[in-house]
Amino acid sequence: MAGITFGILIVSDSRSEGSQKDEAGPQLKRLVSDINTDTGKILKGKVLWDKIIPDKEEIIMEYLVEWSDIQKLDVILTSGGTGFSDTDVTPEATKKVIEKEAPGIVTAMLVSSLQVTPMAALSRAMCGIRGKTLIINLPGSPKALKECLVPIACVIPHAVDLISNKRADVERMHASHDLTKTNNNDHSCDLPATTLLHLENIATRLRESPYPMLSVDKAKELINKNIELQGTEIVTIWNAHNRILANDVFSLCDLPPFRASIKDGYAVLAEDGKGRRRVLGALKAGNTAASVSLVPGACIRVNTGAPIPDDATAVVQVEDTKLILKNSDNTEEKEIEILTVPKEGQDIRPIGCDLQKGELVLRAPIKLGAAEVGLLAACGYKEVEVYKVPSVGVLSTGDELEEPGNDLKPGYVYDSNTITLISILRENGYDPKNLGIAKDDKASMVNAIKNALGKVDVLVTSGSVSMGDRDMLKPILEHYFNAKIHFGRVNMKPGKPTTFATCTYNGKKKYFMCLPGNPVSATVTSILFVIPLLNEMHGDNSKPVIVRTKVDSTYQLDPRPEYARAILTWKDGTDLPLAYSTGNQISSKLFSCKSANALLMLPGKTVAKTVLHPGEVVEAILLNPRTTM
Repeated sequence: MAGITFGILIVSDSRSEGSQKDEAGPQLKRLVSDINTDTGKILKGKVLWDKIIPDKEEIIMEYLVEWSDIQKLDVILTSGGTGFSDTDVTPEATKKVIEKEAPGIVTAMLVSSLQVTPMAALSRAMCGIRGKTLIINLPGSPKALKECLVPIACVIPHAVDLISNKRADVERMHASHDLTKTNNNDHSCDLPATTLLHLENIATRLRESPYPMLSVDKAKELINKNIELQGTEIVTIWNAHNRILANDVFSLCDLPPFRASIKDGYAVLAEDGKGRRRVLGALKAGNTAASVSLVPGACIRVNTGAPIPDDATAVVQVEDTKLILKNSDNTEEKEIEILTVPKEGQDIRPIGCDLQKGELVLRAPIKLGAAEVGLLAACGYKEVEVYKVPSVGVLSTGDELEEPGNDLKPGYVYDSNTITLISILRENGYDPKNLGIAKDDKASMVNAIKNALGKVDVLVTSGSVSMGDRDMLKPILEHYFNAKIHFGRVNMKPGKPTTFATCTYNGKKKYFMCLPGNPVSATVTSILFVIPLLNEMHGDNSKPVIVRTKVDSTYQLDPRPEYARAILTWKDGTDLPLAYSTGNQISSKLFSCKSANALLMLPGKTVAKTVLHPGEVVEAILLNPRTTM
């Protein structure tokens, strides 16, 4: 079995020209080297030839003939060119070179793919034999070709034996397995750790994750690359606080809209200088300036913010005046004395001195705080356009989880992740939905995810993403929801199995942040990944507050960069805060998060640096910086 030789032919104009990155070729190479066969062995297929060529029938035929007749490969896998486009000619080229068709292989691929999507009916794959070579057409997308190759993987070695007349191998195969029987529970053709069916075959599960280990920065980059803003909506300014402004805002009026007094005092003619003035009356806030006219030797009493007469040139504050005469019932001023020499324009706010009509008030995107919504009101706005906030739900997974407050059965633990994650989301301004607990079985999990996707834009899960035999979330997302796993492992401690995926559900893009089940891992990764994801989805570009701090104790460094819970304290006379460890940092010990106000960003261990000593400086992410500072 291990001696099967493969050729991989990628058929694509864009990929051959280099305008599109080829992902199908690397995917096929991985699959060929790691396919579970009927006999329980792992097929270590050897790829001798691989090539990317344009969608040209004569070129496709040339390579199929050369690899079959001259290179004498056992199997040629083509990818691409099987659709309905004018340039899709791979099946036509294949049909012209094969000597025998293999419709059963095509049928097996089609039946399997139709279980995933009805669009599989649009594939026009062709399979057949030329000489001693089996030629199989596969779709162009990495996901679709995997869905087609997995169901037929177990027949490839037997087909090669039959074509090559390896009678001993054929007889041994028939003796060990009756190929004419169909067993719906036989999933031996599954690709390890890539399809749901394999989860029922624990003995052959992968011992290492198939997902590459990415840095935290690369994981964040992939998140940012694959998210989309949620669109906009109009809200009243009463509901705009903490929302992200979608468009620039320009003032609808002059601010102030009239000449206004800065002080409580008297509107005067500055050229009158010091001396006595007759009090002609008063202007209060809300009055109009045209209601009173000012003459030399007189003044008008005004309040702060009130309009002043059009002919007034200064305001003198009450503290710089003296009462000279009042009326008979002692209720009104009749005459005052100005004790200082007023200056032209003194204590008067000109029209539009703060903002002029049409002037830029707020530049989008910006988070609308108390001052910003107050400014919108002052400029005449009743409503404003903001980015929609993504809806988010939290789903815990695990057979062992029990709702807090219920009787705890043997082998169970209380679900702390749901309330912890919901609380973190609320602290950051979101209104998450509690989507409960999904058991570790396919039906429960699929139904829970379907229910979630009908309610939220972003689904945050905890558990079922590691390497346990019941960790089925990733294959479920791929198999049932046609999701793309953008990353499945992160080089960090805690939180290595953190997974980010997207899919289209009912015509709308949905997002999955799948966190580890350990409470501390879920807490740390929600801060590092979930909150930034949600923020970016509605235009909030705010970043976590990172400070430099000195460690108070010795830290043995881990090969992975570590995010250690700590308490930062600021003392007078010190240049940096001091970080105190919260204790044992094991990922299941939620108690280590108690009172923590920071995550120390410890570097990964190197040959030159294996330990941090007291007094050394590292960076730390502040948790809830409003209260920390």
